[in-house]
Amino acid sequence: EARFVESGGGLVQTGGSLRLSCTASWRIYDDYIIGWFRQAPGKEREGVACISKIGGYTYYADSVKDRFTITYNQAENTAYLQMDNLKPEDAGVYFCANGPSSYNGDTLEYAGPQYFNSWGQGTQVTVSS
Repeated sequence: EARFVESGGGLVQTGGSLRLSCTASWRIYDDYIIGWFRQAPGKEREGVACISKIGGYTYYADSVKDRFTITYNQAENTAYLQMDNLKPEDAGVYFCANGPSSYNGDTLEYAGPQYFNSWGQGTQVTVSS
């Protein structure tokens, strides 16, 4: 089964930055989006940010807007998540996956992790206070 490979996690102080990467070994469908998700102990997996493979349309969870930036490099077939001004509540295992895109006009819609597949093993992010 094809899975993304995530990397870049680590321990950082509150206010610090990390850059996560996730790479696919297959050609992602052109009408797909790539998403970053996180899961803290005892909590459900939540969508953090998504980006369309074509066009660069993005979605961000309210909790990370203006702090996180998702990008996709088609030549590398890699999605990145730049995380700035990290907070303790950002800690968790970060995963990426892909799934079919959905739009409301020019707005990329996010409907939940159940529509995504090819989940990677995840990378741990720890934020010390």
